[in-house]
Amino acid sequence: MDRAIFEPEHQDFRESVRRFVADEIMPNFEQWEEDGIVPRELFQKAGEKNMLAMSVEEEFGGLGLKDFRFNQIIGEEGGYTGAAGAILGITLHNDVCLPYFEEYCTDAQKERWLPGIVDGSLITAVAMTEPGIGSDLASMSTKAIRSGDHYIVDGSKTFITNGINADLVITAVKTDPKEKHRGMSLVIIERGMDGFERGRNLDKVGMHSQDTAELFFNEVPVPVGNLLGNEGDGFKYLVSNLAQERLSIAVAAIAAAQAALNWTLEYVKERYAFGTPVGSFQNSRFQMAEIKTEVDIGTNYIDQCTAALNEGKLTVEDAAQAKWWATEMADRVIDKCVQLHGGYGYMMEYPIARAYTDNRVTRIYGGTTEIMKEIVGRSMGL
Repeated sequence: MDRAIFEPEHQDFRESVRRFVADEIMPNFEQWEEDGIVPRELFQKAGEKNMLAMSVEEEFGGLGLKDFRFNQIIGEEGGYTGAAGAILGITLHNDVCLPYFEEYCTDAQKERWLPGIVDGSLITAVAMTEPGIGSDLASMSTKAIRSGDHYIVDGSKTFITNGINADLVITAVKTDPKEKHRGMSLVIIERGMDGFERGRNLDKVGMHSQDTAELFFNEVPVPVGNLLGNEGDGFKYLVSNLAQERLSIAVAAIAAAQAALNWTLEYVKERYAFGTPVGSFQNSRFQMAEIKTEVDIGTNYIDQCTAALNEGKLTVEDAAQAKWWATEMADRVIDKCVQLHGGYGYMMEYPIARAYTDNRVTRIYGGTTEIMKEIVGRSMGL
């Protein structure tokens, strides 16, 4: 099915991204999976190819392209190759972190941070989750108490994507510990600040080339000038950016499902059993037909969500639907594809095995499937 949302300039950009993935990521991907992290230079190379922070105004080094279709293409092309762990840091930088800097920074903060975010010399992360609280952000215990012209930050965060590589960490804190949602603010904690320590690069089931870390703040003095937006409005800011984050995760999930379909179609055509290709069996044909149908339906819905986001019309509920359905669908598809590969589907030398472990987390981060369904259910007046 043709995808009507893309223009010729998007196809040109897709070719550029495809070459970047082929030249810069795939030859090194296995080593990065072993290392548990991508080198910082990957971000700088992406910046050179105009793949970072494309929406930033030209005065700060960006392209001024307020068009999520470019972001979508990066997520898709990374997903199609099975290099989900390596591309995730870039999509988080572009899709999740950048909007906070664009929307809530002062002019002085933009001049200070945006050029580095564009060229890849400043890598970003967002730190919300704490040990023991999961999705209950209002119960966070990380505090930022005003002392003169600084906040003194104490606390910890966990499961932080880009946690090792990050230079700028958008950190959710309680500036008024007596309040819940209304006591939350966002501050930028920078690499090298006294008392800011990184813990383990966490050993995950999948996404091995993506650094995911624990962060510790031990009386970190953060200048008041590093406050994002208004004190006490942090929860509002987080909520306002979740729709794009969840769409980004849905994009990656659809791409993972499409990749699984492609690998499996090739496999069942070439693999013989009882003297005939595996794909010629009725069960295989039916399974592949179901997979293709689900992937096509999901792709169409995600494209509609991208168009809505560009028009400023993507609702929190629509993004929640996209996120939970696409990630659950991708897991169903990948599981079927592992089964169609037989024993080889359980071997890590086959990309379908890595996809099986990599995709599982997408039903958890960015809001669990259960939280997404709760959002949708409440929007129905239930």
